Amino acid sequence: MYAATIPPLTRSLNAMAAILAKADAHCAAHRIDPAALTAFRLFPDMLPFTRQVQLACDFACRTPARLTGAEVPSHPDTETTLEELKQRVATAVAYLGTFTQAAFEGAEHRQITLKMRHGELQFSGQVFLSEFALPNFYFHATTAYNILRHNGVVLGKADFMGV
Repeated sequence: MYAATIPPLTRSLNAMAAILAKADAHCAAHRIDPAALTAFRLFPDMLPFTRQVQLACDFACRTPARLTGAEVPSHPDTETTLEELKQRVATAVAYLGTFTQAAFEGAEHRQITLKMRHGELQFSGQVFLSEFALPNFYFHATTAYNILRHNGVVLGKADFMGV
């Protein structure tokens, strides 16, 4: 469970940090106000770029906490700039680095209950990771990538993959 959680989330967040740096450089090179990117939505009913990054970080941090029985972290979601988003990602990467493989002993069988607006969802740790947490993380990370790509930031699949 550790191998299926910490390394891929860490790699993806590091890729996100590099993508944010490219977005920052793109704005500087083209004299674009970074707020044009941070507030951008792919469609009116979708969340803006800033929120996509925040949610990717939230899923990255809350997933191992829930799987190991640690206290689930909370962040105030006050970021408004690319620099603040880079710091949010760095904080998430540092948090992931606090987890040990031993902390995940039995995580696949841990019962996880999430309180949602429409009621409670219950999962085993394995199902939570594979069918809820990782798909949500990658949805928000992909949407953030797509917003930047749509707005002309030169990115490719390797940037998303972190290779």
